[in-house]
Amino acid sequence: MSSPDTPLISVMMSVYNAERYVAEAIQSILGQTEGRFEFLIVNDGSRDASGSIIDRYAAQDSRIRAIHQENRGLIVSLNRMLDEARAPLVARMDSDDVSRPERFAVQLAWMQAHPDIAVLGTNTDELDADGAFFPCSDFHPEHPADIRERLMAASAMCHPSVMMRRDVIRALGGYRAAFRHCEDYDLWLRVSERHDLYNLPDRLFLYRRSPDQVSEKHILVQAIGAACARYAAQQRRAGLPDPFEGATSLPSLDQIDAVLGSSGVGARMRLEVIDSIKYSPEAMSGGGLELMQAHLRDGGTKQGFWRTAGRMVKMGMIPQALTLSLDLMRY
Repeated sequence: MSSPDTPLISVMMSVYNAERYVAEAIQSILGQTEGRFEFLIVNDGSRDASGSIIDRYAAQDSRIRAIHQENRGLIVSLNRMLDEARAPLVARMDSDDVSRPERFAVQLAWMQAHPDIAVLGTNTDELDADGAFFPCSDFHPEHPADIRERLMAASAMCHPSVMMRRDVIRALGGYRAAFRHCEDYDLWLRVSERHDLYNLPDRLFLYRRSPDQVSEKHILVQAIGAACARYAAQQRRAGLPDPFEGATSLPSLDQIDAVLGSSGVGARMRLEVIDSIKYSPEAMSGGGLELMQAHLRDGGTKQGFWRTAGRMVKMGMIPQALTLSLDLMRY
């Protein structure tokens, strides 16, 4: 198919070592009933066959613009595509997910009819690592007020399902380098302070759950970044400067108070993070237990921590459960 001279949508997909799923993801975009788009695909230094798969599809469909680069990470790749996009609307896509055929048609019609909406997500169903389908019983909040309320506790949008107004996102500075693995959550908070976000009730997207996905592998870093994003939003909404504006990385939790010139913020963030990761074996074995120990040593509340020790036993983390139990008795 020939590329439209003036695409209505620029699709943004970054790919890193996704040879198992990327062909299915690309096919789901090329199979959209609304075809007036360009498809930007960044091969972010993949070491597997992803690059050759992308090139094969690019040779078959001129709507695809393949961009090959050394590995620079998702945030750099997304901002590069925002800069290079030619359409007023940008649609996200991840290399292991699937868009249903009517996704773009429904989202485009909604964005054209509702110029006040800056970011439009959808509800989702799920796939497992082997492609088995699971209908999802959870719903993202639909209306802007409900989304704003949810965002102060957790994300309220499925990032790869969204369609966004490019000029709005670029005016806000795009994705911020400091918020690795939670760049979308930080962006939604910043957008929500000036514009409306909306989630369609339609399940137009199939989100893949896999032990290898970023949200599973980096859950502790993600939780710390989310706590920092919420704190920054609270400061902005109070009319104060964003403490992480221009930062390329975030301080560790034990450095937060010194960096911010505050007292007690680090301890509050640490408790938020602990609450976010307590159901994750990966996080608990990757630094989460140490956060709990530091919290207890500093005299923090013990409420709920015995239940966490019990969950560790059920997860087979017997030594960690014993360590936490001893600390609960010691402090």
